[in-house]
Amino acid sequence: MESLIQALRAAGEPTRLRILLVLERSELTVGEICRVLGQSQPRVSRHLKLLCDAGLLVRQAEGTSAYYRHARSGFAQQFLGALAPLVEHDATAVARDQQQLSQIRAGRAELAARSYERIALEDDLLRARTVPGATVEAAMLAVAAERPIDRLLDIGTGTGRVLELFAPHIRAGIGVELSREMLNLARTQLDAKNLYHCSVRYGNAYNLDVDTGAVGLAVLHHVLHFLDEPARAVDQAAHAVKANGRLLIVDFAPHGLEALRAEHAHRRLGFSDDEVIHWCQTAGMSSVTVTHLEPPDPGPDSLTVTIWVATQRSDAPTIRNLEVA
Repeated sequence: MESLIQALRAAGEPTRLRILLVLERSELTVGEICRVLGQSQPRVSRHLKLLCDAGLLVRQAEGTSAYYRHARSGFAQQFLGALAPLVEHDATAVARDQQQLSQIRAGRAELAARSYERIALEDDLLRARTVPGATVEAAMLAVAAERPIDRLLDIGTGTGRVLELFAPHIRAGIGVELSREMLNLARTQLDAKNLYHCSVRYGNAYNLDVDTGAVGLAVLHHVLHFLDEPARAVDQAAHAVKANGRLLIVDFAPHGLEALRAEHAHRRLGFSDDEVIHWCQTAGMSSVTVTHLEPPDPGPDSLTVTIWVATQRSDAPTIRNLEVA
């Protein structure tokens, strides 16, 4: 009863109600919310604090900024779901807010398009040498089909493609990414697909800031070859996986394509099965299965994609579930 009364008090004010409506389909910074509402930052910040204190919003720090989004606790989802249909969405203030929000999202999309241009350069180099992306994604989804997944953690999420791929099979997903440019791209993609149960945040593969045993599936998709310490990233990912959960690693088998190191910042030219299995076992995972995907027309510069799936021990500790977004 106390939580309900606090939520009602927090939502029962015009500006705070507008904030809840604006954040229904997007996560925004304080500055962006100020642009939408046409109000000062100190005033908006006070409203945001009250909504966070009431458990209706979540604040996620990202460097010197912070993003706000709807909380996804059972109570918050029930409360916000019941509130939205009662609002007159064609009211002048609400309609104006949505117009301003559309402009912010359009700006993000423009930045995202520029990012995609650079990503396409690497794709051009790889396309003729490796396995089609659709083949790799189908093999990844086969892992999802083996058992239900509640929460997914995508480490080094990049464009957010892994979240998009697994979205129909998970209850909630979060992507962690060090590049703010990629975070903008991922947010734009998730917004465009209406994947509101997935979100992204600033984070480091070496320090995930995720509780032990928080997720059912952790994913490292073409991330390890960029890292100086891939074993450390595997260890961090393994600790985030709950008992009987899984760690999915996708990367290249050993190869000699130096152009990837020189032109695209790959630190490692692929990984052997033995070293990845050793990293997983050292991190406490109980078993590892391996799948090799060969390109359709193998040649001297071909790239084999390997999928390693490690299972967490059944007696692994679980502190608490991660409240994803």
